[in-house]
Amino acid sequence: MRIGRILKNIFVLLLLIFGIIIFCYIYSNYNYGNYIKSVSEREKTSFTRDSDIKYSSYSSYKLENKDFNDAMFFQTIQVTPNTPYRVTCMVKTEDVQNIEGTTGGAHISIADTTERSICLDGDNDWTKLEFLFNSKNRTSVNIAFRLGGYKEKVTGTAWFSDFKIEMGVADTSNEWNFGCFIFENIDVNVDVNGKVENVNLSMDSSEIQEMKENMERFANSFEQMSKGKMNVKYDTIVIEEPITTISIDEDNGYYVDPNDVYDQINDIVQKNEYDHIYVALKMGDKEKGNEILIQDWIGLGGMEYWGTGFSNIRLPSDKNNYIYVYDPRINLFPEEVFIHEFLHTLERNSKDYGYDVIALHDNSVYGYEDQRLTGLRNWYEDYMNCNVEGANGEKLGIPAEMFTHKPPHNSNFNYSYELNEFKEPENIIEEIRSLFSRATSIFAL
Repeated sequence: MRIGRILKNIFVLLLLIFGIIIFCYIYSNYNYGNYIKSVSEREKTSFTRDSDIKYSSYSSYKLENKDFNDAMFFQTIQVTPNTPYRVTCMVKTEDVQNIEGTTGGAHISIADTTERSICLDGDNDWTKLEFLFNSKNRTSVNIAFRLGGYKEKVTGTAWFSDFKIEMGVADTSNEWNFGCFIFENIDVNVDVNGKVENVNLSMDSSEIQEMKENMERFANSFEQMSKGKMNVKYDTIVIEEPITTISIDEDNGYYVDPNDVYDQINDIVQKNEYDHIYVALKMGDKEKGNEILIQDWIGLGGMEYWGTGFSNIRLPSDKNNYIYVYDPRINLFPEEVFIHEFLHTLERNSKDYGYDVIALHDNSVYGYEDQRLTGLRNWYEDYMNCNVEGANGEKLGIPAEMFTHKPPHNSNFNYSYELNEFKEPENIIEEIRSLFSRATSIFAL
């Protein structure tokens, strides 16, 4: 009897030890802590914790897309409105591939938005990713560590590690720093009626000078037209290295996306911390019959260079076009395109902050028409001063505070505060507390 009882106790003990081993294995390989897993399509992605491939002492967070998919793990973070935040992590990738024409990959983002860091694709050893964002009018955000994208799906594997989030201090001055990149050359392949053709164009010295002069006029005019609500500091940078890739969509035809010029401008952008970026380029020459097909735009705004406003300024294909030339008989407002495209950024920012702002293109709805010498200058001036009269006599336009709501930069984190949300448990006691806390929250639901 005693031997049987001893054997029974040994069996129970071995079963318990085996159970603990199995639990520890499952916990160490599949524990994603306070993160929520999300996929676009089921059965295409595996989530694991990897104790073999890791950056530090903690097991890395591994995402493997076995087929084209968008997958992420995210955590809801409480934030203070109108405050800059910086999220960093280490990422390693293996054979991350995009669908042709898309630019997804391993990155940090705010789930359900287009706000994100740069994306890593292909094969990359451990690389530091950095994502800056402003909380705007939000009190919480879902910070996602992602393999794919908002509209992109990729295959391959990514390992994430060493997460960190910091709260910075907003710059509330009304001085904006603009960078105008003038691309002297473009050498791209485009599709013309199903046939790939090369378009090779160069600006001449007079066209480059026109862009420089209009940037100067933009700075002076915007300060004057906003009645001092915004001051403009700017650089004009001529880039000789040609643009060699160009993007396309149904609404605009061909245009320059931030990814098309990233290698040429990013170091300059980061060094100077621009609040808005212009890319000026030539996309056609009527005399030579050399054209890139577009949807009839001369400027294109409302885009973002990873959190910073980004606009295209296109030179006309016809050299006899005076749109950028100051001439008292023909054009007193050649900087109009620069002002129009930047106002699209303020329009978008206003909506992101929760304001019900009127559309920039609705000038005729409110009785403003294009004037022969000054274009829509009166409309822009009233729009930026919230002086457009509504149907009930109310004053409409860009809210005054938007002229101090600028994109975040690393200088906003000179005196940063690190939050604890992404901290990993450092010992078994913290692991148990974390596990108990999650179990309690689950049963509380």
